[in-house]
Amino acid sequence: MPGVMRLRVWDVEHGACAMIQHITPTLAGDIGGRLAMIDAGNSDNWSPSAYIRYTLGRTTLDYLFITNADQDHMSDLRGLGQMGITVDTLIRNPSYTGAVMRAIKQRSGPLTGDAEWYVSACDSFDLPAPLPFDQGMNGITCELFHNPFPRFIDTNNLSLVVFIRYAGTVFLFPGDLEREGWLALLERQDFRARLSGVDVLMASHHGRENGFCKEAFEICRPQAVVVSDKSKVHDTQRRDYRPVVSDAGVLVRTTMKRRHVLTTRRDGWIQFEVQDNGNFAIDTEWMG
Repeated sequence: MPGVMRLRVWDVEHGACAMIQHITPTLAGDIGGRLAMIDAGNSDNWSPSAYIRYTLGRTTLDYLFITNADQDHMSDLRGLGQMGITVDTLIRNPSYTGAVMRAIKQRSGPLTGDAEWYVSACDSFDLPAPLPFDQGMNGITCELFHNPFPRFIDTNNLSLVVFIRYAGTVFLFPGDLEREGWLALLERQDFRARLSGVDVLMASHHGRENGFCKEAFEICRPQAVVVSDKSKVHDTQRRDYRPVVSDAGVLVRTTMKRRHVLTTRRDGWIQFEVQDNGNFAIDTEWMG
């Protein structure tokens, strides 16, 4: 359907939250289609639940992807319910049950309220989606990969890996996948094939060193890498993604400068608008 895919990576500091929507321009204004969200992190100053309820004026979140079952990816899950927002479809790594994830999380201590929401949802959202993502998003499609439990028993390497495609442009959300998890997925020919077509990569584990896998970048040469993180306070945050990005980089419309790596700590929210011919524009909250 003619229009644009609007994908915004929100600034939730050391966390993750992105929203995806097909937008159809009309003479009366933009018409937004179904809303998808990848992870539900928030910050002290911003929450997805408040934005959905009060800015978008919605009481339904059509698709919720949880890539990683740690607090920084789901700190506003309870907020959705408190704002009266219904989640229609939960998309996650299907290889574990709620009881299994509860046991994994309890190794680190008592579960937060948001983790309780998630492990309960793992069992309550057990029916097929009322409307599959690929049928409901006006040409936006997803392809999912994951490592299985019990081959991995840690939340990072059990991350759901999400490829989002629109008009031939591909975004990759790998959650908090670590090197061992990357290598396991690279054993799959279909994963390697999808990886070769990635245009924009969300850096795994917020750009941390343990989320980097050099073998993946022998296949993947993105136009840009996006890092969702707060100010650098650990040496492990210092992984430089510039060498793995294509030389041309991307043009940011906000500053009219070419960039290779964008970060929420420098740019605030980062928005991609992909046209139905595959071209895309990038805007940022700050001047970078």
